[in-house]
Amino acid sequence: MTARVLIADDDAVVRDVVRRYLERDGMEVVVAVDGNEALRVLGSERIDVAVLDVMMPGPSGLTLCRTLRHGGDYTVPVILLTALGEEDDRIAGLEVGADDYLTKPFSPRELALRVRSVLRRAPSTTPATPVEISVGDLTVSTAARSVSIAGQPVGLTNRELDLLVFFLTHTDTVFSREELLKRVWNWDFGDLSTVTVHVKRLRSKLGDHHRVQTVWGRGYLWRGDGTTNGASEDAGSEDRDGARDGARDGSG
Repeated sequence: MTARVLIADDDAVVRDVVRRYLERDGMEVVVAVDGNEALRVLGSERIDVAVLDVMMPGPSGLTLCRTLRHGGDYTVPVILLTALGEEDDRIAGLEVGADDYLTKPFSPRELALRVRSVLRRAPSTTPATPVEISVGDLTVSTAARSVSIAGQPVGLTNRELDLLVFFLTHTDTVFSREELLKRVWNWDFGDLSTVTVHVKRLRSKLGDHHRVQTVWGRGYLWRGDGTTNGASEDAGSEDRDGARDGARDGSG
């Protein structure tokens, strides 16, 4: 099935260039000139990836992404486009639930690669991954792409679910942010704060049921024995991770 990509940007040049490039790459493109039109399209048509301008009129890309993620029942991958390139701006985008973030000016080829990357993370999973994983009250169905705690649904984005499944199938193993970016996002390079923010969101949504541990100076692991959920010792550790790793690898 041909992938359908929504491009929502008030800049006609951006819309046209991106549309032509993605269509040459074999995708079907739907365009919107503002947030209101984008919301109408998302509510009435099948969209596989939404590319949203952060500062477009109507609901901005940030507001639209936050609206889509509210309640966790709309999990279409979202890529945000913005002229704001500061780390705080990128983190703000990731915190509202975006799967990726691209700063203008950007290469249409890079955007096409990012779109392909998020499409690869759509419902299919590797055959070796169990159909259902249970850890205490936490249950993950990789077939239904759903998560529940004691029978109550937990709204995770596609990326958050991919990260959780990866942790659950690689317990008690430390992975650096670079390794997680490569193995969960399928990126050879990118902003390491993407991983930091997604780990933070995963911890927040799972609450006391998460077992994500920070291994200082190395990365993260999921504790398989369940001796501690790490909620107290890891509180606020994402910010410290980013500062420490950024100083070490030059990313911050």
